[in-house]
Amino acid sequence: MMRRPHAWLCLLSLLCTAAAHAQGDTPAVTPVDKTADTTAAAATPVQASVLRATLDNGLRVVIVRNALAPVVTTQLNYLVGSDEAPAGFPGTAHALEHMMFRGSPGLSRDQLSEIAAQLGGDFNADTQQSVTQFYFTTPAADLDVALHVEALRMRGLDVAKSAWAQERGAIEQEVSRDLSNPQYVFYSQLLAAMFAGTPYAHDALGTRPSFDKTSAAMLKRFYTQWYAPNNAILVIVGDVDPAQTLASVKQLFGDIPRHRLPERPTVKLRPVSAKLLQLPTDQPYGETIVSYRLPGYRSPDYAAAQILADVLDSHRGSLYALVPEGKALYAGFDADAMQQAGLGYAIAVFPKGGDSAALMKALQARLAATLKAGVPADLVTAAKRQEIAQLERQKNSLPGLADAWSTALALQDLQSPDDMKAAFEAVTVDDVNRVARAALDPAHAISAILTPQPSGKPKAGKGYGGAETLTAAPSKPVVLPDWAQQALAKVAIPQTALQPVDRVLPNGLRLIVQPDTVSDTVSVYGSVRSRPELQEPKDKDGVAQLLDQLFDYGGGGLDRLAFQAALDDIAAVESAGTRFSITAPAAHFERAVQLLADNELQPALPEAAFKIVRTQTAQALAGELESPGYLFDRALDQGLLPAGDPALRQATPQSVEKLSLSDVHDYYQRTFRPDLTTIVVIGKIEPDEAQRIVAKYFGDWKAAGPKPDLDLPAVPDNPRSQHTVPDRSRLQDSVVLAQTVGVTLADADHYALNLGNEILGEGFYSARLYRDLRARSGLVYTVDSSFALGTTRSRYTVRYGCDPDKVDKARNIVVNDLQDMQRTPVSDAELRRAKAMLLRQLPLQNDAVGQIAAAWVYYVEHGFPLNQANIAAQRYAAVSAAQIQAAYKKWVRPDDFVEAVKGPPPG
Repeated sequence: MMRRPHAWLCLLSLLCTAAAHAQGDTPAVTPVDKTADTTAAAATPVQASVLRATLDNGLRVVIVRNALAPVVTTQLNYLVGSDEAPAGFPGTAHALEHMMFRGSPGLSRDQLSEIAAQLGGDFNADTQQSVTQFYFTTPAADLDVALHVEALRMRGLDVAKSAWAQERGAIEQEVSRDLSNPQYVFYSQLLAAMFAGTPYAHDALGTRPSFDKTSAAMLKRFYTQWYAPNNAILVIVGDVDPAQTLASVKQLFGDIPRHRLPERPTVKLRPVSAKLLQLPTDQPYGETIVSYRLPGYRSPDYAAAQILADVLDSHRGSLYALVPEGKALYAGFDADAMQQAGLGYAIAVFPKGGDSAALMKALQARLAATLKAGVPADLVTAAKRQEIAQLERQKNSLPGLADAWSTALALQDLQSPDDMKAAFEAVTVDDVNRVARAALDPAHAISAILTPQPSGKPKAGKGYGGAETLTAAPSKPVVLPDWAQQALAKVAIPQTALQPVDRVLPNGLRLIVQPDTVSDTVSVYGSVRSRPELQEPKDKDGVAQLLDQLFDYGGGGLDRLAFQAALDDIAAVESAGTRFSITAPAAHFERAVQLLADNELQPALPEAAFKIVRTQTAQALAGELESPGYLFDRALDQGLLPAGDPALRQATPQSVEKLSLSDVHDYYQRTFRPDLTTIVVIGKIEPDEAQRIVAKYFGDWKAAGPKPDLDLPAVPDNPRSQHTVPDRSRLQDSVVLAQTVGVTLADADHYALNLGNEILGEGFYSARLYRDLRARSGLVYTVDSSFALGTTRSRYTVRYGCDPDKVDKARNIVVNDLQDMQRTPVSDAELRRAKAMLLRQLPLQNDAVGQIAAAWVYYVEHGFPLNQANIAAQRYAAVSAAQIQAAYKKWVRPDDFVEAVKGPPPG
């Protein structure tokens, strides 16, 4: 895949909460239940948990021991990306990344697919301007298998004409998908304007014309030039023995010959001329953006630029103040870096039909005022504190920590992520103001206005064309190399090392505590079980959404600004509502819990803020209800659910405008109850101390009245239907095939269905849908299928994206593959692979503290014990091929899908 631009492209989706598209009992988490360096190979311990070495062939290796879970993440960083692409072929590095999954000498594509599937982990890659990264997340016991794969791919690559011809179709579907994203289109134009005449003028995606001209020989040449040990950095993070791991790396990679690398292109930045871009968007809101060139990763001013971005993005800053002042739906600042330069984005969002010109002037005026007055010293202090705390928080995720090390070594040219601590500590207010004066010059800004455009009303039909008979060739058993066969032959039911302390406070609040010392932090995750579609009073649609937004305005006697300042004082990251959390340094745990409780139990809910939020919500809804994304989801829901179903309730601008602050208070009092609340505490804290502090601040919370019934009524099987939603901004169609299924979590068949789905849609290249729709035909870039199983209602869904003329052909393959699941038992090889995937996925759920907490909350809210993952693993191990076939026959209806298509009309 190509790594997307920074988070700003997706953060605005948080605004689109106006329409609650209820998916039955769909869980929020899916548990198992479903620079060349030529120094010698001397190992240098940086600290007790870090070992680094440079092999004789130039491969740099960093091994970081983190015992959060019996899991390991490897990231192999090749120091080559789109910067090195030949002129006229901007996607060469991206195309080669794809071909790295097509096989190597000694490891065929099918073998690689089989290994990746049996490992059950996260196995993928991304391409950026100056680096291409390949990563595995696997059980720690399987590290040697992942290393074997990467060593073989570094030794050689098969780039056959026929394989490239197949993969070209898939990568061109990826191009169509991204060019269907208005924010991506803007980003492409921004790069061209900001970095004209440099390699940064394009990203790594590539274009269809360039891929049509790209040959297999060109890709093989690019591989030979750049894919060498002396142009790579291997990062390994997890519960491993560093010395033993290094010995394995030396054995597998040590004799791979180094290459003489080509000369790298230079980046000669030109002055930027101010420019205004105007583009349409299919989003329900508009965006005003002012973009600037910032210092890059390798600049001595990089740290100061990051602090500047944080200050401008602060919820105590003047940009964000546009929101509580009622002038914008969202406002903030984000930054994205490359090695020699970076980008900064000031963003303000307006409702459909809003005055974009006035908002652009307000945005520019606030930036100019900051330049004139200088950045506030207290916000600089807060930003530094938060950046340093984030260096510690990143240890709470194994993949996140591996990515942090890769960024530090491969992009920033640092020795470790912690090197940034000294850089941040050294930043002064004068440094930030100096960088601001140099970067935030309106004469060198690229501005943009993205305006919502109408795309037309959806069209409904009773069907979607006749099915064609397709005969899928059975998969041949894959014979694995000896090293993989031996490692993967035995699949044991793993046992978690987690030992949560599970208690219930006198007021009914469920408290789960897991001590952990991987970082000097404590994280609190909580959930108040709720269901607005059942709990909102009649004619009060939208009240839950208003309440959720008002939590941002403080609590416990502190207003919005004072509350945010209190969080900044302890370097805490907090969110409140029915899903709430806070992470802080361990030394500030009690203050963090106090602030979280103040926000949850004593929300400020100020009258002035309520009026502004009500207006903003109504404005956002007006655009949302006409947007292609909403119409797409709504058409799907209406096709699946009977008329009058609670999940079809929908807030409107009119219903929201009628709400009062007393309605919000009443809803809060009815729905926020300790006996419906689960709190998980994970980190450097003892269980008794955690209970004492949580009880101190949450223990006096009382529930009024009986518990509500929060289970949606069961629904009948849906009829077959087809719905097309026009979207003028898209080149590619987004397709969803969905149906209601009668199976629930209480039915033992759900284990067979989930296991069958691993064979059908979840097994990477080895999955039947992936194999037939992408690897063999190139019809799609991605395809996935899933069962969303609940206590009273469930859904089965298949999603894919493809060109309009391929929609019918892709759907027919999906239907045929489902019919095959019903006609013929899955093969023994497929069954073994699926079980291996699910069983090996069990420890992977614990590779980040957030995932651990989310799984436990899910188990509590669905009536499962906390060791449900282990119980499910035993059930999966016992499932037979006949049981899978029978479950698919009983519950899945291949001819009764609701099909929703968003984009150009199929055909």
